[in-house]
Amino acid sequence: MHKVVARFIKEDDGMSTAEYAVGTVAAAGLGGVLIKLLTSPEVRDLIWNVLSNAFKSLFG
Repeated sequence: MHKVVARFIKEDDGMSTAEYAVGTVAAAGLGGVLIKLLTSPEVRDLIWNVLSNAFKSLFG
């Protein structure tokens, strides 16, 4: 039984590299979506309104 487990562990050398690649692609995709959202006029106006209202409520 231990030989079977040891064989699977030895054959798993490339898994961390594949996981990093998938994570990198996912992060790049999410970054692209966030950039697209934040550069759109609607979202930019929404953020500006939220910040303006927050500062008005804090500082009068």
